[in-house]
Amino acid sequence: MSEEGKFYPVIRVEEFKNGERLFLEIKGQPVVVFNLAGYFYAIRDACTHDDNPLGDGDLDGFEVICPRHGARFDVRDGRATHMPALTDTPSYPMRVVDGMLEINI
Repeated sequence: MSEEGKFYPVIRVEEFKNGERLFLEIKGQPVVVFNLAGYFYAIRDACTHDDNPLGDGDLDGFEVICPRHGARFDVRDGRATHMPALTDTPSYPMRVVDGMLEINI
């Protein structure tokens, strides 16, 4: 398995309820983690349009909507799906080991 970076423990899965978000800073990077129906997704908590926080935005399906200008990003892969953002935001692999949610950055 050739994964870049290191996995960091985030939270015990049973403590992270469906629909919740976690805001983290790992290696100087702002990160938001989403629990959507028991699936975990992590993206950089910054809109690529203006570098302001993204994670507090409303969710529409798998898209988070930037609270400032309405840009949209798919939380599953960080893909920019609606202007004014034209650039994807980084997404980070997640895994569960012994009940602990971990993120790779």
